[in-house]
Amino acid sequence: MNLETPRPYAALDYTPEVARMTAAIHEKVRPVIPDLEWPVHAPYIAAINELKRQRNAVVLAHNYQTPEIFHGVADFVGDSLALAQQGAKTDADVIVLAGVHFMAETAKILSPEKTVLIPDPLAGCSLAASITAEDIRLLRQRYPGVPVVTYVNTSAAVKAESDICCTSANAVAVVESLGVDRVIFLPDEFLGKYVASRTDVQIILWKGHCEVHERFTGKELRAYRAAQGDGVEILAHPECPPDVLAEADFVGSTAAMIRHVGESRPRRVVMVTECSMSDNVAVEYPDVEFIRPCNLCPHMKRITLPKILRSLQTMETKVEVDPEVGRRARVAVERMLAVGRREGK
Repeated sequence: MNLETPRPYAALDYTPEVARMTAAIHEKVRPVIPDLEWPVHAPYIAAINELKRQRNAVVLAHNYQTPEIFHGVADFVGDSLALAQQGAKTDADVIVLAGVHFMAETAKILSPEKTVLIPDPLAGCSLAASITAEDIRLLRQRYPGVPVVTYVNTSAAVKAESDICCTSANAVAVVESLGVDRVIFLPDEFLGKYVASRTDVQIILWKGHCEVHERFTGKELRAYRAAQGDGVEILAHPECPPDVLAEADFVGSTAAMIRHVGESRPRRVVMVTECSMSDNVAVEYPDVEFIRPCNLCPHMKRITLPKILRSLQTMETKVEVDPEVGRRARVAVERMLAVGRREGK
């Protein structure tokens, strides 16, 4: 196989050598990837892992990526905060972001000297699309002197207009770190309401929503509980509507949900978040039965193994951030990283 010759979206050969190279990965993901599918994924996994070595590249994969990416080619996995931290620490020359565009921008902001690639530049985010830099400037005029806390699910331009960023893992800690009575919290309305329920700081909200999490309902969760009985534990992401969080047994970021499963080992669990995360966690905890409510993120699913290989072969698509925008955004992101992850402590 000539790794330097792009073969976009063409099937690669599943040879005995490829089978040998990917055998350990195959064994690990067998519970969630049917054996029939493995000959399709394995050649790309082998080719990507070899080309990463040639390019001094790493793949950062979000928890919502499919198992063949998450377990097959990722060097670092996690939620937005974890990926931002790992991207800043790695000594690789090239970062491939298996996630959505704002994550790749964040990696570029923290590592402007590195080449940051996103395998599909159309991998966006409904939250990032719900707010602009101009919106923040207008909010500052309406609420003079009130600091702006911005969720990382936003563009570099929006981060640049913010005082500090946050993730779902550290949003409460970030808000309280400012030592003020009132903050503007952007753009996720439901996450903002969740933060407001856990702090005395007044939260000024924006009506942005995640198109995955906003589709879950409390009625749906009650139906799961009725069907599964008392033995099922429901874990929900704070981007979900309040009626969903009210029905959940545990509310937390993707990282917190994974940690909770590992520590409590529930017999049966419902993860109220993007579909692929349950598959990825099930690989690590085969003794836990995962009941899968399935809402897919169409943006995350734009990232595939063929596109990752193509990206490394062609070194496209490069993510660029205007230097001045990047400088200002970096201040907000670094303030977030200084607060760190305090969830569950």
